[in-house]
Amino acid sequence: MHHKILSDSILSTENAATSAGVESHKDDLKVQADKDRVEGSVASKADTNKIKCKNEAHFVDRATQTLNFSKREIGCSPEHPCRTFSATANQWDIYDAYQHRHEESIKQSCYPAAVANTVKILEKMVHQNAVADIVQDFACFEDEADRFRGQEGVLLPLWKFQHKKARRFSVTALCWSSKYPQLFAVGLGSVDYISKQEGGLIILYSLKNSFLPEHIFPTTSGVKCLDIHPQHPSLLAVGFYDGCVAIYSMGKKGLKPVCKGTVPEPSSFTNPVFQVCWQNNETDNNHRFVSVDADFRVLSWTQIKHELFCTEMLRLSLTDDPSDEEQLQNLPGGTSLDFHKQIDHVYLVGTVQGKIHKCSECHSDKFLMTYDSHSSEVCTVKWNHFHPRVFISCSFDRTVKVWDDTIKDPVFTFDLRSQVGDVAWAPYSSTVFAAVTVDGIVHVFDLNICKYEAICQQRVVAKEKTKLTCIQFHPVNPVIIVGNSQGGVNSFKLSPNLRKMSKARGPQPEVDKMETCLTYNPDLP
Repeated sequence: MHHKILSDSILSTENAATSAGVESHKDDLKVQADKDRVEGSVASKADTNKIKCKNEAHFVDRATQTLNFSKREIGCSPEHPCRTFSATANQWDIYDAYQHRHEESIKQSCYPAAVANTVKILEKMVHQNAVADIVQDFACFEDEADRFRGQEGVLLPLWKFQHKKARRFSVTALCWSSKYPQLFAVGLGSVDYISKQEGGLIILYSLKNSFLPEHIFPTTSGVKCLDIHPQHPSLLAVGFYDGCVAIYSMGKKGLKPVCKGTVPEPSSFTNPVFQVCWQNNETDNNHRFVSVDADFRVLSWTQIKHELFCTEMLRLSLTDDPSDEEQLQNLPGGTSLDFHKQIDHVYLVGTVQGKIHKCSECHSDKFLMTYDSHSSEVCTVKWNHFHPRVFISCSFDRTVKVWDDTIKDPVFTFDLRSQVGDVAWAPYSSTVFAAVTVDGIVHVFDLNICKYEAICQQRVVAKEKTKLTCIQFHPVNPVIIVGNSQGGVNSFKLSPNLRKMSKARGPQPEVDKMETCLTYNPDLP
């Protein structure tokens, strides 16, 4: 009995302990649940705050969502128009069609207009990679050997431009584009302007691609002169050996000129147009250029829509005796023309008799001054880019002369011992100029360094029969281009000794430098 009571007591004690443990466990669970509830509430608040910036790029509020309908495809096939064509062709028909398509445009005939510009850019990139060494020389090379040459310099060969169709022609004119300095135009024709005229070419090259020209315009007559418009670089004025003038547009498709004009009252013989120069537009904004031809006339040409109209600015006379003029009527008259850089209405005209006339648009019946300059035909006459009184001329009498327009005698005279084809002033210095002779030599002068001889005389053609005909300075970079009698154009970079400029920037220091050369010249009378 005692044992039973004890066992019951122990059992009741264990049950009580178990019950207490269960209650304690429940309390712990309740505390843990409350703790989880609190943490869950905090987490939910944090999640709520986080939801506001969830999916920032693609978040769409549920209230704005709409039903997305399934996509449907509807196909249709229109009725294709049909046309029946039949023809016969022989080998010559195919050849002529291919030649016509090829002459229109090398690039445009192969590629649609939408990708033509892209193809041109790719071609230029490939070309620059192929001639990377020349590109580096053009941009960065400086000849350190000039430090040991004293005052002399050299010409570094760069690109050579030679098209296969131009080999039978001579380069008769060169002109840079003032707005796009990497672009220049080349006029090609026969040097003999009286006979052997079998057409010509106008080719536009870019320094970025010497392999292929930008444009090619075939002409029915040889090209004698050309000029790119300074404000509208797509317009090109051209003078021909047959006495006609024309305006070409590089921005339009086709090979024909925009407009073409003929010199009025044509004579029975060929009268070449020796020079064309763009002038400022008229008051009604019509394009205008001036030409000088072999019929002793200076004409002003105005473009009105697709026609050219001319007015006579000046008529040159050979002699005062009309009978002598009739005897000499088959000789060419004006051979060169250039307008003053600061005074628009003043210009110079060179003649076949070796004279240079200073003229003005305000006086069509007389000359302002006449210079008995050369004993043979005046090939080129050019005003200085900086000094308003200085100009230069060259002739087949083998001389180059520098003039002060207030003095009838030349200030400087240089005998180059060969017929001079062309001369040009440098755009970066008032005292630097270059000339080319028919024996294939380029002569570079700097009057500020030496007033008696060239500081560079370099032969630039390989064949002895190849003659140099034209030269032009690049408007920005120290580069010259030289044309020859084989239809090719070579480019050269001037070494540092050939492109020295005044330390002070601006046009006035260049004017003062030339004025110093004129003042201290011992050849003046």
